[in-house]
Amino acid sequence: MRLTDRATRLLPADPARRRLAVFLGSAVLLLVLPLVAQGFGNAWVRILDTALLYVLLALGLNIVVGYAGLLDLGYVAFYAVGAYMFALLASPHLFETFPAIAALLPHGLHTPVWLVLPLGAALAALAGVMLGAPVLRLRGDYLAIVTLGFGEIIRVFMNNLDAPLNLTNGPKGLSAIDPLRVFGLNLGRPLEVAGFTLASVTLYYYLFLLMAVLSVIVCVRLEKSRIGRAWMAMREDEIAAKAMGLNVRNLKLLAFGMGATFGGVAGVLFAAFQGFVSPESFSLHESVLIVAMVVLGGLGHLPGVIVGAVLLAALPEVLRYVAGPLQALSGGRLDAAILRQLMVALAMIGIMLLRPRGLWPAPEHGKLPRPGPGGSP
Repeated sequence: MRLTDRATRLLPADPARRRLAVFLGSAVLLLVLPLVAQGFGNAWVRILDTALLYVLLALGLNIVVGYAGLLDLGYVAFYAVGAYMFALLASPHLFETFPAIAALLPHGLHTPVWLVLPLGAALAALAGVMLGAPVLRLRGDYLAIVTLGFGEIIRVFMNNLDAPLNLTNGPKGLSAIDPLRVFGLNLGRPLEVAGFTLASVTLYYYLFLLMAVLSVIVCVRLEKSRIGRAWMAMREDEIAAKAMGLNVRNLKLLAFGMGATFGGVAGVLFAAFQGFVSPESFSLHESVLIVAMVVLGGLGHLPGVIVGAVLLAALPEVLRYVAGPLQALSGGRLDAAILRQLMVALAMIGIMLLRPRGLWPAPEHGKLPRPGPGGSP
């Protein structure tokens, strides 16, 4: 009897200890992973950096699509707003094009990262509200078409705002963008630590990881808040949500604005990481890819969204090392880029056939428990 009581007392602590062990193990793995990948070449660390950027984008779109149920196919526009905002502030383009600005700021405009990130988030949030205001009455396919058009309009603007006033440098893009500096540390240069060299891509990895962790915390708090529950009620039945007294108009605007902030922050990080931005980086293909990450991982479920983003961001890059040998086997008759796209498409089709609700879907609500052998639940 004593042993049974003792085992009963120990049982509740086991899941908590297990979760703590998994959390600590994951934290150590994420911190060590770029150091190991750096030994195989900076290209592998760059793949990890790209995956983290897409995690940020997928988390932001999950607020709009997964929580609020608003199908947004123009999400890449907020990504472009953040990227071009930082590119204009951190590149010599404005000073070379507008002499008045050069005379006003002879030493250039070097804004710190902790000012640039909130500025990019605020500007993207404003763009999100501007998108949400005209489409409050639209749903489903109609909303998707309008948001798709908004994303294309932003890309076309970036592509043509080089005349008569050269603001974005048109299709040539903006180059020579300053790298980010965090507490005086230049992330664009390698760092020596105890005889070990941390490459620039590795330093950016830790910044991107920090931003991704903060974004996950924000999303978890939003999901469990009254606003998150209101979004989900609106997603399930908008008419019933209105009948219960929810202000659907404000909820939609808040979803568009909050989701856009993630895109703006990701755009700032992307511009600093690449050192170059152009309209080609913000095409419709990128919007569709981000939507695919959210749907493939599991709508409205944070772990699933993260898994989907990492998988679809890293898989095309990893498959480069598979498509090359296949091209060689065919005697060069097959294009490696086409083979890579084909393999990605086949992988996505296979996953959706095997897991229609996503790789890691949210638990289903409202289902009655299955009856036991005696007929009781």
